[in-house]
Amino acid sequence: MTIEKLPSCEDPFDSLLPVEEARARLSAALSVVSQTQELNLKDAIGRVLCVDIESPVNVPAHANSAMDGYAISAASIPDDGVSELHIVGTAWAGKVFTGNVEAGQAVRIFTGAIMPSGADTVVIQEHVSATDKHVTIDNQVEPGRNVRLAGEDVQRNQIILTKGTQLNAAEVGVLASLGINRVSVYSRLRVAFFTTGDELQALDEHAATKLEPGMLFDSNRYSLHAMLSRLDVDVLDLGIVRDNADDTRAAMQKAAESADVIVTSGGVSAGDADFVTQVFHELGQVSFWKLAMRPGRPLAFGQIGDASFFGLPGNPVAVMVTFLQFVQPAIKQMMGLKSTNPYTINATCTSTLRKSAGRVEYQRGVLANDEQGQLIVRSTGKQGAGRISSMSAANCLIVIAADKSGVSPGDTVEVQPFMGLFG
Repeated sequence: MTIEKLPSCEDPFDSLLPVEEARARLSAALSVVSQTQELNLKDAIGRVLCVDIESPVNVPAHANSAMDGYAISAASIPDDGVSELHIVGTAWAGKVFTGNVEAGQAVRIFTGAIMPSGADTVVIQEHVSATDKHVTIDNQVEPGRNVRLAGEDVQRNQIILTKGTQLNAAEVGVLASLGINRVSVYSRLRVAFFTTGDELQALDEHAATKLEPGMLFDSNRYSLHAMLSRLDVDVLDLGIVRDNADDTRAAMQKAAESADVIVTSGGVSAGDADFVTQVFHELGQVSFWKLAMRPGRPLAFGQIGDASFFGLPGNPVAVMVTFLQFVQPAIKQMMGLKSTNPYTINATCTSTLRKSAGRVEYQRGVLANDEQGQLIVRSTGKQGAGRISSMSAANCLIVIAADKSGVSPGDTVEVQPFMGLFG
């Protein structure tokens, strides 16, 4: 008698989809949200530009002084020794000196003030000898010094921000400096999510209570909500879905009707109670299901109607790792962002890390600087996919490539800092 074996977490790695191929399939299957809107600048924080923006003006609009001092013509700089110049007026920021500066003359000027006609150099006040009517300069003055030229920062008609740029503090400041108060951005993605399992208990109903044997607080829903909240998306929490096909089907259909992206946790293996897998194959188009990675081997991706679907594992660490490696980059791509991949750096590992060749592993680590200022990273310890406290103890993920069988102290490893992953 031959047993027909179903897919499982003990399948050989060569039967699983490599992580890089999964990323390529994912990227090819996604499209940027089609809806756009125009918003006031203050309301557009975190949003993504859907068009290039050209500057309508030069910045600065006029040549101006970069320092407090005296505006002069370079013709007044002596070849040797010193020269005494007659002060003919004052230029303030916001108050223009309307006269002309001739050779042998100077204008008292303050930072940001428009350069007077005829002046092309500013001598800082610390490098002169001055009275109310005269200022003495020497031959060390450099022609053209301490002057910001018109258009030096931004030139009129220059593309200052490109399509796909997320508007954060610096970008908003640039637009405000150009007098731009309305911007065209992509509309927010709608992301629906739910967790599955008869053993799950909602925290808002059972907090501070003693659970019955075998029951668990629904931590994954809170982790997913926290990670989604760091992205500029509209979040729809569909709660806990119990382990049966009817409830799972209803939840998936509701999510597909109301959201651009669906994210679930649990029920994506091949067991009798894994109804997410069953219903997804029934309702959707499956792109991939099993990946050569740890944690997170059972990870389903595809389409249900017009919505992109991500079926994440049930183990808490696997949920967070698969979200950060696949769901978050996908959402960023659909938002229209130019840069979506996790930020990585190299560090020297100080721990012995064991793994099986053939799969990519994401192990929790602590990144720091050694006494010489070099980046080092160590393991947080045991790496079980259910040890959610290990994520809290970590500040990075250590990425070990599929062709590696482990890491020894002193080896260089790839690291994804949490500050570049969460949000």
